[in-house]
Amino acid sequence: MTDKLPRRTGGDGDGPAETPTERLLREALTARASMVTATGLRPAAPPKSRIRRLRPVYAVTLPLGLAAAMAVGVLTFHGEPVAQDQVPPPAATLTSVPSPTPEPTGAPSPTPTPTDPGTPAGDAEIEAPLADGASSTTPTAPNTAAGAASSYTLRGVKFKVPGGWKVVPRSAERVCVLSPGAPTEPQQGWTQADCEPYGVMVVVYNTSDETGSGAWPTMDDLAAPDGWGHQPNCPVWGRPYFPDSGYSSMGAPVRTKSTVGGKSIDKTQWNVTCKPGDSFTAQLWGMGSDQVFVVANGLKSDYQAGLTSIVNSLDVSGHKPPTGVAQSGKDIAITVDGGIGAGQKVSNGGTPVTFSVTYRNTSQKSFAKVQPLVYTKDYAGTPPSEVVMMNRGKLERQDGGSWTEIPLSMGGGMDYAMVAESAAFSLAPGESKKVTYRMTLDPVDGPGTMPVAVQVTLPYSGTAGLTVLNELTVPVTVVKQ
Repeated sequence: MTDKLPRRTGGDGDGPAETPTERLLREALTARASMVTATGLRPAAPPKSRIRRLRPVYAVTLPLGLAAAMAVGVLTFHGEPVAQDQVPPPAATLTSVPSPTPEPTGAPSPTPTPTDPGTPAGDAEIEAPLADGASSTTPTAPNTAAGAASSYTLRGVKFKVPGGWKVVPRSAERVCVLSPGAPTEPQQGWTQADCEPYGVMVVVYNTSDETGSGAWPTMDDLAAPDGWGHQPNCPVWGRPYFPDSGYSSMGAPVRTKSTVGGKSIDKTQWNVTCKPGDSFTAQLWGMGSDQVFVVANGLKSDYQAGLTSIVNSLDVSGHKPPTGVAQSGKDIAITVDGGIGAGQKVSNGGTPVTFSVTYRNTSQKSFAKVQPLVYTKDYAGTPPSEVVMMNRGKLERQDGGSWTEIPLSMGGGMDYAMVAESAAFSLAPGESKKVTYRMTLDPVDGPGTMPVAVQVTLPYSGTAGLTVLNELTVPVTVVKQ
C-alpha cells in the first residue's frame, strides 16, 4: 500500500520524520513548559468542602492560535498536511499569557464598607486599658448614643435608658444603669453591683421601713455636707478604691431645685478629693414627695448628657409614694442652739461641748409620742476601721437632773435609735420641747467637717422601720486641741 501522506525525511532512521503540524505542536508544548519555574509553584489549596472522588483530568492551557492549530493538526493527521514539505512552516509563535492568580486558601476577605470615622466598624465599643491595667469598654464617641433609648420601669417609676447603656438590678428598690464606659468584666475592687463610678443608680422606696434603718440615699442626705456617700470609697474613674485615711478635703456643696414631669426635684452636687490628684464629682437628685432618687458619683463628664436624660425622663405617675415619711419643714420644726453650729469649731481634746435642740409642732395634728435623736456621721477624720467606722468620744442627753450616755455614731445597727421611753414626749399643735446634749470628742477623731444629725422620729419598736418626721444636719469643724 502506498502512503498517501507525504512525510519529511531526515528522521533518526528508526521512523518517519515529524510533519510540520507535529513540529509546531512540539515547539508549543516545549515553550509552555519552559514558563513553569520553581517560584511559580505553590502547595495545593486545602479542600473547602467534602472531597469528591473524580478521575483525574489533565488539561493544558494554550493560546488561542495554538489551540486552533492543534485542532487542525488532529483533524488532518489522516488528511492533507497544513504545511507542505516544499513550503517551510512558519516559526511557532506564543501569545503572552498572564500568570494564574493563586486561589485563596481561606475564606475571601470582605470588602470594607465605609463607616463614620467617629464610629468603629461593627460594635460601637472598643477595648481600652484603664490606669491600673484594668480594661473597660470606652466608646470612641461617648456623647453619641449607640442606638435608640429604651424605657425601663422600677416600681412604677419609668425612665429612659440611653442607647448603649445597660440596666443592672441591685435590689428590689434600686438599679444601676451602667454607662458604655463601664468595664465588661469584674475588676479589682469593682463589680457591676458597685455601680459607681461607671453608672447611675436609680432608687425608688415603697415603704417607710425602707427609708429608715440607715437607708441611703434619703432627702436628709441632700442637706448633709457628706450626703453623697454612705461609705468611704473613692470612685475615681478607671481605678476606684477604698482610701486608707478617708478624704483629705471636700468642697462646699451646690444645691439647686427644678421640676421634672410636674414634680419638684432637688439636686446637690459635691466636689470631693480623696487625696492629691484623686478627685471626683458626686451628684444626687431626690423627689421627696415620691421618695425617688438618682445618684451619680464619679461618673465621667463624657456621660453627663446621658445622666441628664435619665433624670429628665423620670415619670412617677405610676408610683405610689410611701406613707409615714415626713418631709423636711413639715409637721415638726427643729432648731439647734448653743455650742454647735454650721462651721463652728469643736475640739478633739476631750472638752465637752453643750448644745440644745428645740422641737416644735408646726402642724395642726397632735403627736402622742415622739423621740429625739442626735448622732454624728462619718467624715474625713473618722478613725479607720475594718468593720464599722465610728467616731470616738461620748454623747450625753440631759434627763432631768442627770446625764444619760447615748451612742455618738450610728454604727452598724439601730442602737442609736433605742431611745428610752422616758426620753419620749408628746407634742400638741404649736407646742415645743427643748432637749439638752453635751458632746466630747476623742483625740483619735481627726480634723475635718463632721456632720451632726438631729432628728425627731416616731418611737422605734425594734421591729418596724424607723419613721423620721424631720431631720437637721449641722456640719461642725473638728480641730486638734
